[in-house]
Amino acid sequence: MARKTGSHSDITGPKVREAALRLFAAHGFAAVSMRQIAAEVGVQAGALYLYTPDKQTLLFDLLTSHMEELHAAWAAENKPDDPVKRLDTFARFHIRFHLGRPQEVFISYMELRNLSSENFTKLEVMRRRYEDALESILKAGQAQGQFDVEDTKLTTLALIAMLTGVTNWYRPDGRLSLKRVEAIYADMVGKAVRAGPRQFRHTRSEARV
Repeated sequence: MARKTGSHSDITGPKVREAALRLFAAHGFAAVSMRQIAAEVGVQAGALYLYTPDKQTLLFDLLTSHMEELHAAWAAENKPDDPVKRLDTFARFHIRFHLGRPQEVFISYMELRNLSSENFTKLEVMRRRYEDALESILKAGQAQGQFDVEDTKLTTLALIAMLTGVTNWYRPDGRLSLKRVEAIYADMVGKAVRAGPRQFRHTRSEARV
């Protein structure tokens, strides 16, 4: 397994990860071989094993790196104490962070089934930690009477799914700017959980009674 001339672990290693990310996102984990990844990087297939023991480890490293970056970015975010404002901050942050990483988002959801049971369990712990960050906001708002949420866990999963869905359709050259999309989604998230008087819509038949 000879190393390619001029190749260094701090250069080739990231190239291997970048190539694997592109190929997994484009063709799916199962359809991509180590030989294809090597060809993309420009090294012999055997040389890949200097940087990763196998394809499963490569996938797991990509997914865990994405979650680590997500946790670090959220930890660094300026978060207001007020639950309403904190929820607004979370919604905008989630959209902004994930729109910059469409390939990572795609494999994070589509390739979970290809993780070994051990790796899946480890990644689930990381995912739940992020979900807990949102759920803690909902619980705080609920305790203060600001949010009306029947099930905070279910609502957490629903909101994350809605916010992540932006990556499926948003285009930088589209009708709406990123800031505008953030604002609209943050407003929808707030309205979805906000406590207040119930509004009832009457049908035409009820209105005539």
